[in-house]
Amino acid sequence: MARPQMLKLPEVLTEIGMSRAAFYRMRARGKAPRLVKLPNGHLRCRRSDLDDWWNGLDTPA
Repeated sequence: MARPQMLKLPEVLTEIGMSRAAFYRMRARGKAPRLVKLPNGHLRCRRSDLDDWWNGLDTPA
């Protein structure tokens, strides 16, 4: 079984076009993609979690 692709936080921020500060504000409100905290304290986002988050934003305005 292949391991899921894990993106570093700067990669996520680049892909969604958002600053770190704005991302953390969104995360505090529970509206950001799910992150995983590694034992060394670094944050990662599974590709599948980011894709699910993107798909969840696809609602009519």
